[in-house]
Amino acid sequence: MSVVVRRVGAEAAADVLAVVREAFGARPVLDPPADAMGEDLDSIARLLRVRGGLLATLDGTPVGCVVLDVRDDQMVLRRFGVTPAAQGRGVAAALVDAAREAAMGRSAVVVLAREELPGTIAFWEACGFVVTGRTSPYVELALWLGTSFDAPDAETMRLLGERVGESLVAGDLVVLTGELGAGKTTFTQGLGIGLQVRGGVTSPTFVIARVHPSLVSGPDLVHVDAYRLGGLAELDDLDLDTSLDTAVTVVEWGAGLAETLADARLEVVIERTVGDAPVEGDLDPRRVSLRWVVGQ
Repeated sequence: MSVVVRRVGAEAAADVLAVVREAFGARPVLDPPADAMGEDLDSIARLLRVRGGLLATLDGTPVGCVVLDVRDDQMVLRRFGVTPAAQGRGVAAALVDAAREAAMGRSAVVVLAREELPGTIAFWEACGFVVTGRTSPYVELALWLGTSFDAPDAETMRLLGERVGESLVAGDLVVLTGELGAGKTTFTQGLGIGLQVRGGVTSPTFVIARVHPSLVSGPDLVHVDAYRLGGLAELDDLDLDTSLDTAVTVVEWGAGLAETLADARLEVVIERTVGDAPVEGDLDPRRVSLRWVVGQ
C-alpha cells in the first residue's frame, strides 16, 4: 500500500474538506479554535481556486491534504492534515515532498503551527523547517529552498522544465532569459510535458507565439518568442491579455518586455557554467536559476 499525492483544484473540495474535518477534529481542543474547523465546502473551494492543493490517498481513499497559497515569493501551506488512521504511514512526509516540488522557484515553504501543539512543531522541524516568527498562538516555520539547478545535458534541462511545469497553474507567467542556444526551448519542452499539453514544443521564432492546448482540462501553454519584437508595443499587439488568466504564458527573450503582463512572474535564467571555456565531448553544462518576482 503506497501513498499517492496529486495536485487538485476546486473540483476536489469535498474530499479535501472531509480530510480537514477528520484531521483537525481529532486534535486537542484549542482556544481559540483552529480556523480549519470553520471551513465548509464553499470556503475550501475558494481556497483551492487560488493555487490549488495536494490530496494524498491510500488505496484510493483520501487521507491527507494541504491547500497551497502564496505570499510574495514564498509558498504557504494551509489546512495541512492527515486523518488519524493514516498517521505514521508516510503521508505527511509525502505531502511535504510534493509541496516542495510545487514551490519550485520560490524562496521558501512556510507553515503556521499552534504553539499548544509541540508535537506538530517538532514534526516540521524534523522536516527541516526552522522557526521564523511567533505571534501567539501561532508559530511560523519556514523551509528555505534552493533556486539554482545544474543541467549538464538537454535531458536534464527538459526534466527540470517538466518539474516546473507540474508546479504551474493558469495565470502564471514565465520569463525565460539566456543566450542563443542556451536551452530555453528545451526547458519549455519540459514545461509542456509537465503541463500535459498537445503538440511538440518548438521555437516559435517565425510565428512569434504558439498555443498548445491542454490534454487534461488544465491550462493551455502560450509560448512566445520576443527575440524579433521591436518593443513593448509589438508585444501588446499580440493581445496576450485574452489568455493570461486561463493559460500558462512563457516568453523567451522576455526580460524588459514581459514584466508588465502580470503582477507576478517566474524568472528563469539559463547560463553556461563554463563561460567561454572549451568543454569536453558533447557536454555543455548549464546553470538554471529560478526566481518568483512579485511586482515590477
